[in-house]
Amino acid sequence: MSPAAASHAPPPTVAGVRTRTVLVPFARPLATKVGYFERWPLVLIDLDTVDGPTGHAYLAPYRPEAAAALRVLVDDLGDKLTGAPATPRAVATVAGGLRALAGEQGLALAAQAGLDMAAWDVVAKDAGRPLAHVLGGELAPVPAYNSNGLGLNDPDTLATETAELIAEGGFSALKVRVGRDRPDDDLRAIRTVREAAGPDATLVADYNQGLDLAAAIPRCAQLDGEGLAWIEEPLRYDDLDGHARLARDTTTPIMLGENFYGPKTLLEAVHHGACDLVMPDLMRIGGVTGWLAAAAMADATRVPMSSHLYPEISSHLMAVTPTGAWLEWQDWAHPILADPFPVRDGHVHPPNVPGNGLAWDEAAVARHLVAP
Repeated sequence: MSPAAASHAPPPTVAGVRTRTVLVPFARPLATKVGYFERWPLVLIDLDTVDGPTGHAYLAPYRPEAAAALRVLVDDLGDKLTGAPATPRAVATVAGGLRALAGEQGLALAAQAGLDMAAWDVVAKDAGRPLAHVLGGELAPVPAYNSNGLGLNDPDTLATETAELIAEGGFSALKVRVGRDRPDDDLRAIRTVREAAGPDATLVADYNQGLDLAAAIPRCAQLDGEGLAWIEEPLRYDDLDGHARLARDTTTPIMLGENFYGPKTLLEAVHHGACDLVMPDLMRIGGVTGWLAAAAMADATRVPMSSHLYPEISSHLMAVTPTGAWLEWQDWAHPILADPFPVRDGHVHPPNVPGNGLAWDEAAVARHLVAP
Protein backbone atom coordinates (compact mmCIF):
# COMPACT_ATOMS: atom_id res chain seq x y z
CA MET A 1 0.00 0.00 0.00
CA SER A 2 1.37 3.40 -0.91
CA PRO A 3 1.78 6.08 1.79
CA ALA A 4 -1.00 8.10 0.15
CA ALA A 5 -3.36 5.14 0.26
CA ALA A 6 -2.37 4.33 3.84
CA SER A 7 -3.19 7.87 4.94
CA HIS A 8 -6.79 7.34 3.82
CA ALA A 9 -7.20 3.96 5.53
CA PRO A 10 -10.07 3.84 8.03
CA PRO A 11 -9.13 4.17 11.70
CA PRO A 12 -8.76 1.03 13.79
CA THR A 13 -11.86 -0.34 15.48
CA VAL A 14 -12.09 -0.50 19.26
CA ALA A 15 -11.82 -4.10 20.45
CA GLY A 16 -12.31 -3.20 24.10
CA VAL A 17 -11.08 -1.09 26.99
CA ARG A 18 -9.19 -2.48 29.97
CA THR A 19 -8.70 -0.58 33.24
CA ARG A 20 -6.63 -1.23 36.34
CA THR A 21 -6.06 0.76 39.52
CA VAL A 22 -2.62 1.01 41.09
CA LEU A 23 -1.53 2.75 44.26
CA VAL A 24 2.06 3.93 43.91
CA PRO A 25 4.33 5.33 46.63
CA PHE A 26 5.63 8.88 46.58
CA ALA A 27 9.39 9.12 46.76
CA ARG A 28 8.82 12.20 48.92
CA PRO A 29 5.51 12.44 50.85
CA LEU A 30 3.72 15.72 50.18
CA ALA A 31 1.79 17.87 52.65
CA THR A 32 -0.64 20.40 51.16
CA LYS A 33 -3.76 22.26 52.29
CA VAL A 34 -5.92 19.63 50.60
CA GLY A 35 -4.24 16.64 52.25
CA TYR A 36 -1.14 14.67 53.09
CA PHE A 37 -0.12 12.25 50.34
CA GLU A 38 2.18 9.26 50.75
CA ARG A 39 0.70 7.20 47.89
CA TRP A 40 -0.96 8.13 44.62
CA PRO A 41 -3.86 6.28 42.95
CA LEU A 42 -3.74 5.90 39.18
CA VAL A 43 -6.36 4.42 36.87
CA LEU A 44 -4.49 2.84 33.95
CA ILE A 45 -6.40 2.72 30.67
CA ASP A 46 -5.63 0.42 27.73
CA LEU A 47 -7.74 0.98 24.62
CA ASP A 48 -7.30 -2.14 22.47
CA THR A 49 -8.06 -2.12 18.76
CA VAL A 50 -8.77 -4.84 16.21
CA ASP A 51 -5.48 -5.64 14.47
CA GLY A 52 -4.12 -2.24 15.50
CA PRO A 53 -2.22 -0.48 18.29
CA THR A 54 -3.25 -0.19 21.92
CA GLY A 55 -3.70 3.31 23.30
CA HIS A 56 -2.44 4.08 26.79
CA ALA A 57 -3.44 6.75 29.27
CA TYR A 58 -3.77 7.18 33.01
CA LEU A 59 -5.94 9.26 35.32
CA ALA A 60 -4.94 10.49 38.78
CA PRO A 61 -8.10 11.19 40.85
CA TYR A 62 -6.23 11.89 44.12
CA ARG A 63 -8.17 9.46 46.34
CA PRO A 64 -8.48 5.66 46.07
CA GLU A 65 -12.25 5.93 46.59
CA ALA A 66 -12.53 8.30 43.64
CA ALA A 67 -10.37 5.98 41.56
CA ALA A 68 -12.81 3.12 42.15
CA ALA A 69 -15.79 5.23 41.08
CA LEU A 70 -13.95 6.65 38.09
CA ARG A 71 -12.93 3.22 36.89
CA VAL A 72 -16.58 2.13 36.82
CA LEU A 73 -17.40 5.02 34.50
CA VAL A 74 -14.42 4.39 32.22
CA ASP A 75 -15.36 0.71 31.97
CA ASP A 76 -18.96 1.62 31.14
CA LEU A 77 -17.90 4.04 28.40
CA GLY A 78 -15.40 1.48 27.14
CA ASP A 79 -18.16 -1.09 26.73
CA LYS A 80 -20.21 1.38 24.72
CA LEU A 81 -17.17 2.32 22.63
CA THR A 82 -16.40 -1.27 21.60
CA GLY A 83 -16.95 -1.71 17.86
CA ALA A 84 -16.68 2.03 17.16
CA PRO A 85 -13.73 3.75 15.47
CA ALA A 86 -10.84 4.35 17.86
CA THR A 87 -11.01 8.13 17.50
CA PRO A 88 -11.48 11.06 19.87
CA ARG A 89 -14.70 11.95 18.03
CA ALA A 90 -16.15 8.52 18.77
CA VAL A 91 -15.19 8.92 22.44
CA ALA A 92 -16.97 12.28 22.57
CA THR A 93 -20.07 10.83 20.95
CA VAL A 94 -20.27 7.90 23.35
CA ALA A 95 -19.53 10.09 26.39
CA GLY A 96 -22.11 12.70 25.42
CA GLY A 97 -24.99 10.67 26.77
CA LEU A 98 -23.32 10.06 30.12
CA ARG A 99 -22.44 13.71 30.58
CA ALA A 100 -25.96 14.79 29.64
CA LEU A 101 -27.24 12.76 32.60
CA ALA A 102 -24.33 12.86 35.05
CA GLY A 103 -23.33 16.48 34.48
CA GLU A 104 -20.71 18.37 32.56
CA GLN A 105 -18.25 18.36 35.44
CA GLY A 106 -16.73 15.76 37.72
CA LEU A 107 -16.07 12.08 37.12
CA ALA A 108 -18.08 11.81 33.90
CA LEU A 109 -15.83 14.37 32.22
CA ALA A 110 -12.76 12.71 33.75
CA ALA A 111 -13.77 9.33 32.29
CA GLN A 112 -14.18 10.89 28.85
CA ALA A 113 -10.80 12.60 29.23
CA GLY A 114 -9.02 9.31 29.95
CA LEU A 115 -10.49 7.60 26.90
CA ASP A 116 -9.82 10.68 24.79
CA MET A 117 -6.12 10.56 25.73
CA ALA A 118 -5.96 6.85 24.93
CA ALA A 119 -7.73 7.40 21.59
CA TRP A 120 -5.25 10.10 20.60
CA ASP A 121 -2.45 7.64 21.43
CA VAL A 122 -4.06 5.17 19.00
CA VAL A 123 -4.34 7.85 16.31
CA ALA A 124 -0.69 8.78 16.64
CA LYS A 125 0.53 5.19 16.78
CA ASP A 126 -1.59 4.30 13.77
CA ALA A 127 0.10 7.16 11.91
CA GLY A 128 3.52 5.97 13.12
CA ARG A 129 4.31 9.41 14.55
CA PRO A 130 4.71 11.06 17.95
CA LEU A 131 1.58 12.74 19.26
CA ALA A 132 3.16 16.20 19.00
CA HIS A 133 3.73 15.65 15.27
CA VAL A 134 0.18 14.44 14.67
CA LEU A 135 -1.11 17.59 16.38
CA GLY A 136 1.00 19.79 14.12
CA GLY A 137 3.94 20.49 16.41
CA GLU A 138 7.54 19.39 16.77
CA LEU A 139 9.19 17.38 19.50
CA ALA A 140 11.30 19.70 21.58
CA PRO A 141 12.52 19.95 25.18
CA VAL A 142 9.84 21.60 27.34
CA PRO A 143 10.79 23.98 30.17
CA ALA A 144 9.53 22.54 33.45
CA TYR A 145 9.39 23.31 37.13
CA ASN A 146 9.84 20.60 39.74
CA SER A 147 6.66 20.03 41.74
CA ASN A 148 7.81 16.93 43.62
CA GLY A 149 8.12 18.46 47.06
CA LEU A 150 8.39 21.59 49.20
CA GLY A 151 5.18 20.83 51.04
CA LEU A 152 3.90 22.36 54.25
CA ASN A 153 6.89 21.20 56.24
CA ASP A 154 9.06 23.04 58.75
CA PRO A 155 10.62 25.90 56.74
CA ASP A 156 14.01 25.10 58.28
CA THR A 157 14.03 21.72 56.48
CA LEU A 158 13.42 23.14 53.01
CA ALA A 159 16.98 24.15 52.08
CA THR A 160 18.15 20.54 51.85
CA GLU A 161 15.01 19.53 49.96
CA THR A 162 15.47 22.42 47.53
CA ALA A 163 18.96 21.20 46.66
CA GLU A 164 17.60 17.68 46.11
CA LEU A 165 14.84 18.91 43.80
CA ILE A 166 17.23 20.99 41.73
CA ALA A 167 19.54 18.00 41.34
CA GLU A 168 16.74 15.70 40.11
CA GLY A 169 16.91 17.17 36.62
CA GLY A 170 18.95 20.33 36.65
CA PHE A 171 15.89 22.38 37.55
CA SER A 172 15.95 26.13 38.02
CA ALA A 173 12.21 26.38 38.74
CA LEU A 174 10.33 24.98 41.76
CA LYS A 175 6.86 24.98 43.32
CA VAL A 176 6.53 25.89 47.01
CA ARG A 177 3.36 24.93 48.91
CA VAL A 178 2.05 27.63 51.21
CA GLY A 179 -0.86 28.06 53.61
CA ARG A 180 0.70 27.39 57.00
CA ASP A 181 -1.11 28.54 60.12
CA ARG A 182 1.22 31.52 60.50
CA PRO A 183 1.78 33.74 57.45
CA ASP A 184 5.33 34.49 58.57
CA ASP A 185 6.15 30.78 58.33
CA ASP A 186 5.13 30.83 54.66
CA LEU A 187 7.33 33.85 54.11
CA ARG A 188 10.22 32.12 55.86
CA ALA A 189 9.69 29.01 53.72
CA ILE A 190 9.81 30.98 50.48
CA ARG A 191 12.90 32.89 51.54
CA THR A 192 14.61 29.67 52.61
CA VAL A 193 13.94 28.11 49.20
CA ARG A 194 15.03 31.31 47.45
CA GLU A 195 18.33 31.38 49.30
CA ALA A 196 18.97 27.71 48.54
CA ALA A 197 17.89 27.91 44.88
CA GLY A 198 19.59 31.19 44.06
CA PRO A 199 18.36 34.63 43.01
CA ASP A 200 17.70 33.63 39.39
CA ALA A 201 15.52 30.62 40.20
CA THR A 202 11.85 30.69 39.22
CA LEU A 203 9.62 30.06 42.25
CA VAL A 204 5.84 29.66 42.31
CA ALA A 205 3.61 29.44 45.39
CA ASP A 206 0.52 27.24 45.68
CA TYR A 207 -2.13 27.76 48.38
CA ASN A 208 -4.21 24.79 47.15
CA GLN A 209 -7.48 26.68 47.78
CA GLY A 210 -6.52 27.00 51.44
CA LEU A 211 -7.65 30.56 52.26
CA ASP A 212 -10.77 32.67 52.48
CA LEU A 213 -10.73 36.15 50.99
CA ALA A 214 -10.18 37.91 54.32
CA ALA A 215 -6.99 35.91 54.88
CA ALA A 216 -5.89 35.92 51.23
CA ILE A 217 -5.78 39.71 50.85
CA PRO A 218 -2.99 40.33 53.40
CA ARG A 219 -1.20 37.06 52.70
CA CYS A 220 -0.93 37.66 48.96
CA ALA A 221 0.17 41.22 49.65
CA GLN A 222 2.87 39.87 51.96
CA LEU A 223 4.21 37.64 49.17
CA ASP A 224 4.14 40.40 46.57
CA GLY A 225 7.73 41.42 47.09
CA GLU A 226 9.23 37.90 46.93
CA GLY A 227 9.73 37.69 43.16
CA LEU A 228 7.29 34.82 42.64
CA ALA A 229 6.25 33.91 39.10
CA TRP A 230 2.70 33.34 40.36
CA ILE A 231 0.43 32.67 43.33
CA GLU A 232 -1.80 29.68 42.69
CA GLU A 233 -5.39 29.11 43.86
CA PRO A 234 -5.46 31.14 47.07
CA LEU A 235 -9.25 30.65 47.30
CA ARG A 236 -11.74 27.97 46.35
CA TYR A 237 -11.29 27.35 42.66
CA ASP A 238 -14.81 28.54 41.80
CA ASP A 239 -14.60 31.84 43.72
CA LEU A 240 -14.10 33.94 40.61
CA ASP A 241 -15.14 37.19 42.30
CA GLY A 242 -12.62 36.71 45.07
CA HIS A 243 -9.83 35.79 42.69
CA ALA A 244 -10.69 38.79 40.52
CA ARG A 245 -10.18 41.07 43.51
CA LEU A 246 -6.84 39.46 44.29
CA ALA A 247 -5.78 39.73 40.64
CA ARG A 248 -6.58 43.46 40.71
CA ASP A 249 -4.87 44.15 44.02
CA THR A 250 -1.85 41.85 43.79
CA THR A 251 1.22 42.59 41.69
CA THR A 252 2.22 38.92 41.54
CA PRO A 253 0.19 37.10 38.84
CA ILE A 254 -2.70 34.91 40.00
CA MET A 255 -2.78 31.39 38.56
CA LEU A 256 -5.91 29.26 38.15
CA GLY A 257 -6.77 26.26 36.01
CA GLU A 258 -6.18 22.87 37.55
CA ASN A 259 -9.88 22.83 38.44
CA PHE A 260 -11.23 24.11 35.15
CA TYR A 261 -13.87 21.56 34.12
CA GLY A 262 -13.94 21.83 30.35
CA PRO A 263 -12.53 24.61 28.17
CA LYS A 264 -15.45 27.01 28.64
CA THR A 265 -14.60 27.42 32.31
CA LEU A 266 -11.17 28.73 31.32
CA LEU A 267 -12.78 31.39 29.17
CA GLU A 268 -15.21 32.29 31.95
CA ALA A 269 -12.37 32.79 34.45
CA VAL A 270 -10.34 34.90 32.03
CA HIS A 271 -13.31 37.08 31.08
CA HIS A 272 -14.09 37.47 34.78
CA GLY A 273 -10.60 38.83 35.39
CA ALA A 274 -10.05 36.07 37.95
CA CYS A 275 -6.56 35.10 36.82
CA ASP A 276 -3.53 36.30 34.91
CA LEU A 277 -2.30 32.81 34.01
CA VAL A 278 -3.94 29.42 33.41
CA MET A 279 -2.86 25.80 33.91
CA PRO A 280 -5.42 23.21 32.75
CA ASP A 281 -5.39 19.66 34.06
CA LEU A 282 -5.86 16.99 31.38
CA MET A 283 -8.29 14.93 33.47
CA ARG A 284 -10.57 17.90 34.12
CA ILE A 285 -10.21 19.94 30.94
CA GLY A 286 -11.33 17.01 28.78
CA GLY A 287 -8.17 15.19 27.70
CA VAL A 288 -6.17 16.12 24.61
CA THR A 289 -9.26 17.39 22.79
CA GLY A 290 -10.27 19.60 25.70
CA TRP A 291 -6.71 20.89 26.03
CA LEU A 292 -6.59 21.91 22.36
CA ALA A 293 -9.81 23.88 22.74
CA ALA A 294 -8.53 25.51 25.92
CA ALA A 295 -5.23 26.39 24.24
CA ALA A 296 -7.12 28.13 21.44
CA MET A 297 -9.05 30.16 24.01
CA ALA A 298 -5.87 31.08 25.88
CA ASP A 299 -4.33 32.13 22.58
CA ALA A 300 -7.35 34.25 21.65
CA THR A 301 -7.17 36.05 25.00
CA ARG A 302 -3.32 36.08 25.06
CA VAL A 303 -3.12 34.37 28.44
CA PRO A 304 0.02 32.30 29.17
CA MET A 305 -0.87 28.63 29.62
CA SER A 306 1.02 26.03 31.64
CA SER A 307 0.17 22.42 32.50
CA HIS A 308 -1.02 20.69 35.66
CA LEU A 309 0.07 17.09 36.33
CA TYR A 310 0.27 14.50 33.50
CA PRO A 311 3.75 15.66 32.40
CA GLU A 312 4.16 12.97 29.74
CA ILE A 313 1.19 13.80 27.51
CA SER A 314 1.42 17.47 28.49
CA SER A 315 4.96 17.63 27.07
CA HIS A 316 3.50 16.83 23.63
CA LEU A 317 0.68 19.34 24.04
CA MET A 318 2.93 22.20 25.06
CA ALA A 319 4.45 21.91 21.57
CA VAL A 320 1.13 23.04 20.07
CA THR A 321 0.07 25.55 22.74
CA PRO A 322 0.58 29.05 21.28
CA THR A 323 0.87 30.74 24.68
CA GLY A 324 2.65 27.79 26.30
CA ALA A 325 4.75 28.64 29.35
CA TRP A 326 5.68 26.01 31.95
CA LEU A 327 5.19 22.27 32.29
CA GLU A 328 4.56 21.01 35.83
CA TRP A 329 6.83 18.02 36.36
CA GLN A 330 6.29 15.20 38.84
CA ASP A 331 7.68 11.68 38.90
CA TRP A 332 4.56 10.32 40.59
CA ALA A 333 3.72 7.85 37.80
CA HIS A 334 7.32 6.70 37.40
CA PRO A 335 6.95 3.57 39.59
CA ILE A 336 4.74 1.94 36.92
CA LEU A 337 6.21 3.43 33.72
CA ALA A 338 8.49 1.29 31.54
CA ASP A 339 10.29 4.34 30.15
CA PRO A 340 9.93 7.53 32.22
CA PHE A 341 10.58 10.63 30.15
CA PRO A 342 14.10 12.01 30.68
CA VAL A 343 14.65 15.39 32.30
CA ARG A 344 17.82 17.36 31.64
CA ASP A 345 18.71 20.97 32.38
CA GLY A 346 15.21 21.61 33.69
CA HIS A 347 13.53 20.44 30.49
CA VAL A 348 11.36 17.38 29.87
CA HIS A 349 12.33 15.52 26.68
CA PRO A 350 9.39 13.66 25.08
CA PRO A 351 10.69 10.57 23.26
CA ASN A 352 10.66 10.31 19.49
CA VAL A 353 8.35 7.28 19.36
CA PRO A 354 4.88 6.79 17.87
CA GLY A 355 2.09 7.87 20.19
CA ASN A 356 2.30 9.67 23.51
CA GLY A 357 5.26 7.66 24.82
CA LEU A 358 3.45 5.98 27.73
CA ALA A 359 4.17 2.29 28.33
CA TRP A 360 3.59 0.25 31.47
CA ASP A 361 6.16 -1.70 33.46
CA GLU A 362 3.87 -4.71 33.88
CA ALA A 363 5.89 -6.24 36.72
CA ALA A 364 5.65 -2.97 38.64
CA VAL A 365 1.95 -2.66 37.85
CA ALA A 366 1.40 -6.11 39.33
CA ARG A 367 3.22 -5.07 42.53
CA HIS A 368 1.11 -1.96 43.02
CA LEU A 369 -2.21 -3.30 41.73
CA VAL A 370 -5.35 -2.61 43.78
CA ALA A 371 -7.63 -5.61 43.89
CA PRO A 372 -10.93 -5.08 42.00
